[in-house]
Amino acid sequence: MTDDLDDLKTAIHAATPAPDAQKRAKNLALAQENFDTLQGLAVPTRPKSIWTKGHTMIAKLTTPAALTLTTACVAVGFLTLSPQGQNLWQPPTIVEPAVMDATSATPAIEAEVAAPAPMADQLVTNAPMAQKRSSVSVQTIARPEPVLATPANTERFANAPSNPLQITAENPVSTFSIDVDTASYAVVRNALMNGQLPPANAVRVEEMINYFPYEYPTPTGDAPFQPTIQVGQTPWNPDTQLVHIALQGAQITERPPLNLVFLIDTSGSMNQPNKLPLLIQSFRLMLGQLQPNDEVAIVTYAGSAGQVLAPTKASERETIEAALANLSAGGSTAGQAGLTQAYALAQDMAQDGDVSRVILATDGDFNVGLSDPLSLKDFIAEKRQSGTYLSVLGFGRGNLNDATMQSLAQNGNGTAAYIDTLPEAQKVLVDQLSGALFTIAEDVKVQVEFNPARVAEYRLIGYETRALNREDFNNDRVDAGEIGAGHSVTAIYEITPVGSPAQLSDPLRYSSAETPSSDELGYLKLRYKTPGASQSALIETPLPEPNDLTNEAKFAVAIAGFGQMLRGHDLGGWSFALASRMATDAKGGDPFGYRAQAIQMMRLADSLSK
Repeated sequence: MTDDLDDLKTAIHAATPAPDAQKRAKNLALAQENFDTLQGLAVPTRPKSIWTKGHTMIAKLTTPAALTLTTACVAVGFLTLSPQGQNLWQPPTIVEPAVMDATSATPAIEAEVAAPAPMADQLVTNAPMAQKRSSVSVQTIARPEPVLATPANTERFANAPSNPLQITAENPVSTFSIDVDTASYAVVRNALMNGQLPPANAVRVEEMINYFPYEYPTPTGDAPFQPTIQVGQTPWNPDTQLVHIALQGAQITERPPLNLVFLIDTSGSMNQPNKLPLLIQSFRLMLGQLQPNDEVAIVTYAGSAGQVLAPTKASERETIEAALANLSAGGSTAGQAGLTQAYALAQDMAQDGDVSRVILATDGDFNVGLSDPLSLKDFIAEKRQSGTYLSVLGFGRGNLNDATMQSLAQNGNGTAAYIDTLPEAQKVLVDQLSGALFTIAEDVKVQVEFNPARVAEYRLIGYETRALNREDFNNDRVDAGEIGAGHSVTAIYEITPVGSPAQLSDPLRYSSAETPSSDELGYLKLRYKTPGASQSALIETPLPEPNDLTNEAKFAVAIAGFGQMLRGHDLGGWSFALASRMATDAKGGDPFGYRAQAIQMMRLADSLSK
């Protein structure tokens, strides 16, 4: 038996081939490759690094079965640890499919999705994890949308009800103060450019008309301004006429040295891009218009007032710009303290022959000290007697206090403008700087007496906040508006001729008034003071007969109609589109594009009104 076993061993050994080292290595490599392939990752021939081992681990975790398990775990963890104030063991509320809660804008959703990849905020039901591709029902948990707090709108605008129709036989005399402010137009433009019709009380029609420079006849005599009167057809009513009164101020060739105190609101409400940052950019534009010997000082006010720049020559522009660049917003608004310090500083800077002016830049939000417009009126009226005038620049929306700004500017013998863009700053502080800072006529008043034999009724368009009593016209102690160098002022009356179908009133049966012998339409009187004078001068002239209006007058009329419609007036079917067409036909010269912009605003108002 032993021999048989030995013979078998010998036979097996003889049949077994000799070992082949090269073939052995090849077979081992193939076996290793097959093994790794089954594990989901091919192994590189070089030694494994930390990155390779990590890559291998991730690959194993991202197989379909692993993804199903880990995603389910994440979902459970998310729902259990949800920071919604829920009990950790309280199951989340599930919104039933196709049901919308009446108090929620988020409907329940039932969707068919491919397993196994449900989102972490979805609850999977009856999902077989072993099945690679299956259709499962998913119910989305309704979550409330985040509510963003909207700041309260505290804007206040200075305005009054539109002027009523006057019966000439009962009240033939109309008296008002001129107005060269432009703030209302810029506020209206800001609203329209943001896709909204402006609030009706934000529209002051005279400020919209007077926003534009006009090519009216310039003064030829000693008077600081030239009046021009036209009477023509009303575009929105063929049975009435318009009396167009234009005053054109003279330009100045040489100006005196200028002392400016920038009074800048740095309260917390100014901490917005369209407020303090725009304000700083605007003042930088203005610096380029100053002469080397002009002086600039800066006072800021927030919780308290403080001087941040002593009087500095305009030639030291880098110093002034550095002071502006260092401004920041924060705190409440101590407006009275700032005004007091600014006036005191301007008084210290004043020298004989200089022009001193405080330029207040604010959103008008005075909430510390004097904040009531009537109280501020008395305060500013007293300060203007020193010879330092106050101009006001408004910035921003939402808490714009236009009423306070108007009160300050009107009683400070200055102007009020609203700046919402850098191009508007260019217009106000560069193109029209001389008109804003150098006054050529003070306390300018307008009085028109209409002839009841020719004019049955009349209505002044705009100037509601500038109305004066009849006796105020000859009272030199009554304050009125100022005309600056190169300023143009426009006023428009709509009149109803006697016998016109448009007349709304019947003549008085027992009127004792005698029919005037004159055939004039009416008579215009103007009063003004030269700067520093205490006594006024008088200009007077009769109203002319009706004729065709010039293009300059027609453009002003188109703006007057536009403003009235924004205030809610029904102009008998006349529309924004017709106003746009009239303004386009009468646009004339428009070197800076102001008129083209107004036409675009009319088109926007037409679209928004529909």
